[in-house]
Amino acid sequence: MPKRVNQIIINNSDIIIKNWLKAVSEKNKDEYTSTISEEMLQSTNREFVNVIFKSLHEDHLTTDIEDFSERLVHLGWPLSYLTDGLTTFRRVVFDFILSQNEKIETDFFSVILDKVNGWVDPIITRLVNEYSGNWEHTVSLQRVALQELSAPLIPVMRNITIMPLIGTIDTERAKLIMENLLQGVIKHNAEVVLIDITGVPVVDTMVAHHLIQAAEAVRLIGANCILVGIRPEIAQTIVNLGIDLTRFPTRSSLRKGFETALEMTGRKIIRENKKKEIIEDIMKSIEKE
Repeated sequence: MPKRVNQIIINNSDIIIKNWLKAVSEKNKDEYTSTISEEMLQSTNREFVNVIFKSLHEDHLTTDIEDFSERLVHLGWPLSYLTDGLTTFRRVVFDFILSQNEKIETDFFSVILDKVNGWVDPIITRLVNEYSGNWEHTVSLQRVALQELSAPLIPVMRNITIMPLIGTIDTERAKLIMENLLQGVIKHNAEVVLIDITGVPVVDTMVAHHLIQAAEAVRLIGANCILVGIRPEIAQTIVNLGIDLTRFPTRSSLRKGFETALEMTGRKIIRENKKKEIIEDIMKSIEKE
């Protein structure tokens, strides 16, 4: 950018900043104030314009742009805030230069506009790239976390584990369920796995097929699956669809499924009253002797 224009903008930075803050405040008022406080919005706007002017002062793009965009991603600000803000800044600078046309030769005006674009465009490109890169990284981490939570295998007792499923089961998630089941059975030395579908809203042919495949895979490595959480409407759907679950033990609740799992691993629940009766019988037999 010609030094003369550069100096004009720097010397009048207070006016340009004031005009820009007014323009973006009016534009952002309805879009962001519902989720972001007015104080936070004004503070971020001032930091934004300072980042822009710092690149002009130092005549190159600074790391402040990267830091600023990274903070916005972590705070959940939309990309449109950056692009709208820079577009508005470009317009404010152009308007200011036009108001100074008496001091700038007309022949050089088109060249000046090109130079202003040459200053603002790289900032837009860098901010958008940094924002996109940070956002993709954040989304990637969240996706991994969600995948880990979407099909957890929880050991609840020696040789017994539970996999609670919540939400819709699609092909990708079914693959994850299969992987977690097989890895978890080996890791926890499980003999019985309870698959709880209480939180699965719909069990259609595809979902049932994936669950049966998972149970068969677990059976091949020496463990058993019990499907629990069979609600009446799901039972009716399974019957109407003609889905065969005869090789897949089912129970209506997690409690009943857990009791079955104990029996399958050679254990059972002894009620307190029953326990007392057993002790009394033992004591009576001792007394008789």
